[in-house]
Amino acid sequence: MSRLVENNQGLIWNIVKRFTGRGYETEDLYQIGCMGFIKAMKRFCVGYEVQVSTYAVPYILGEIKRYIRDDGMIKVSRSTKELAIKIRELQKEYLAKTGEEITILEMAERLKVPKEEITYAMDSLRPVSSIYEETSDDDTRSILDKMPNVKDETNHIVNKIALKQLIEKLEDREKQIILLRFYKDKTQSEVAKVLGITQVQVSRIEKKILNSMKLKLTC
Repeated sequence: MSRLVENNQGLIWNIVKRFTGRGYETEDLYQIGCMGFIKAMKRFCVGYEVQVSTYAVPYILGEIKRYIRDDGMIKVSRSTKELAIKIRELQKEYLAKTGEEITILEMAERLKVPKEEITYAMDSLRPVSSIYEETSDDDTRSILDKMPNVKDETNHIVNKIALKQLIEKLEDREKQIILLRFYKDKTQSEVAKVLGITQVQVSRIEKKILNSMKLKLTC
């Protein structure tokens, strides 16, 4: 089981990164994600006709979300809380004096902190909504009801992770061809000029890469 976890640590870390900035140690979330992966492997059966990574993602996500839910609302550091209090006081004072809302840049200058920290602290003041709350008086559906299908979201995540990992393993020239063709929307002729090779060579290399990636994604 430990070897399975090790072989899939890239998958687990990619999911953990979705929860950064919430006041939790990434190492802790990684360990929780590993627990979710192990649960998935204990229930996995080759007869499911689905890749291990695809099957494991919902378990990893579920375990991390359960940990965060059971541990309370999103955590905020003491320094962020203190900054948020200063911001609130400054907003009230400025509004009382000028009758206008103070800008983030003005707050950053007065409090002598980067505007990014001001934005983050202001976000921490906002109440956390429950996914079970109704979104409006005219719409009785909850936020959860409006969320994308879990299966679709899972497939999307897995596909992105798998493609990223495959591209990272390509040789430099192969990687450049894929990035130029499919991320920069360059034609084969344009790619050939950039790399100093012929369009036929680009076509041949591209076909070889895509066939190889297709086999690895389906195996």
